Formats: sequence, structure tokens, C-alpha cells
Amino acid sequence: MKIISLNLNGIRSAANKGLYAWLKKQDADIICMQEIKAQVTDLTKEMLNPEGYYGYFHYAEKKGYSGVGIYSKKQPDAVIEGLGIVDIDSEGRYIEARFGNLSVVSLYLPSGSSGEERQAFKFSVMDRFMPQLQTLIASGRDVVICGDWNIAHKEADLKNWKGNKKNSGFLPEERAWLTGLFDEIGWVDVYRRLYPDTTDECYTWWSNRGQAWAKNVGWRIDYQIATPGMAEKAVASSVYKDERFSDHAPLIIDYVF
Repeated sequence: MKIISLNLNGIRSAANKGLYAWLKKQDADIICMQEIKAQVTDLTKEMLNPEGYYGYFHYAEKKGYSGVGIYSKKQPDAVIEGLGIVDIDSEGRYIEARFGNLSVVSLYLPSGSSGEERQAFKFSVMDRFMPQLQTLIASGRDVVICGDWNIAHKEADLKNWKGNKKNSGFLPEERAWLTGLFDEIGWVDVYRRLYPDTTDECYTWWSNRGQAWAKNVGWRIDYQIATPGMAEKAVASSVYKDERFSDHAPLIIDYVF
């Protein structure tokens, strides 16, 4: 089973950059998307349901903002939109598709980089999302949570770690939250399980400033985080950089059942 996660930074923009031609060649089983930046009325037939796929979305109430989606070859048994928390759900940040004993989630955690108010909201979302993370891992289901977590966990996960210690995305509190997710609750960072020592090649996001892409001054903020049994099924992972569909790169992981 091939699962792809990608922050689109606008589904219409990504489509214009060749996203759907690329997806067709990938033949992935499930594609998790974040930052759709569109409403249902904005999407073409191809965007809603690409050939060979069922499409599901959780849109933000604000136009041209946030939103998540999932494409799957197989029709899910159930789809859950949102966490049941009004202010989080209004931003379209969580959608879960269930296939038998497998749950695949597309998640978009907030960024706090625009100021103190959004950073406070980010911390609030992290705190209120934790019970859901505990419930999912205790459910006995195989679960993969794909998405833009907007946190680089360790120094190896971003180029300029020394200069970002006080910046959103690499704050000590954010990093400690992820550590707790892995070390205390038991979730697994699938890419790091497969490739514990990679640095430059692990990045999934590059700022549009200062030639960050050209110089590979990147961050690893896109993850597939899984329950232990599901993580053990992962056999290979890659970050696709030959084409650019957004300021993020697709994270691809293959699981063998």
C-alpha cells in the first residue's frame, strides 16, 4: 500500500503545476492533502474525484484557507470530518477515512509563525488534539496520521536549527510535545523509523524567501505518524523533489501487509 501526504498550498495552484498528471503515474492507494485553500464549488470534477479515486474533503469555513482532503482507490467504510471541536473544525484541519481495521487521517496543524495569537491557538490545538491521539492509539486499529504538523522535531529535521530555536515550528514546547507523542504515548515517526540518520534529504518544506529551495535550506514538518503495528509494515519512504507542486514536497511511504 502506497500512501502519499502533501501540503498543496492551494489545490488549484497545484493542479496548474501538474499535480494530477503526477498522481496518475504514482498509482498510490491513498493520497492525503492539506491546505486545500478552496471550497467545494471551486473544485473541478478531476479535483473532486480524480480518475480511479474517491475524494473526500473537510473544508475551512473561511474561503481560500486551510482545508484537508483524502483520495482513495477503495471506498472507505466511513469518513469522519473534524474533531468535534468547533473552532478547530471551522478551519478544516482533520479528516479520517476508515477501511476495515485501518484508519488514515489527513491532518493540518496550525502554524504559529504569523504572531503570538496564532501561536497560542497552535498550542491550544495541540493540547486539545492529544486526547484524540490517545484514543486512536488505544483503539486497537492500524492508524496512519499524514500531514503537515508544522513542527520540526529534532536538529536533523531542519537546516538552520541554531537560528530557529525561538521560532514557531522549532520551539522547545512544540518539540517536547512531539517527543511525548512518540516516547510516552507510543506513536511512531515512520520516516525516522526507516531512515533515522538522514538530514538534508529529509526536508519537506522550503520558505519562499532567500533562495531556500535552491540552497536546500529546508524543514521536515510533514510526517506520516503511525501506530506501532502499522509502522512495522512500512518498507520504504521518499520525498519527491523532481517537480514542485507547492512549497512542500510529497512524502511517500510504502507499507506491505
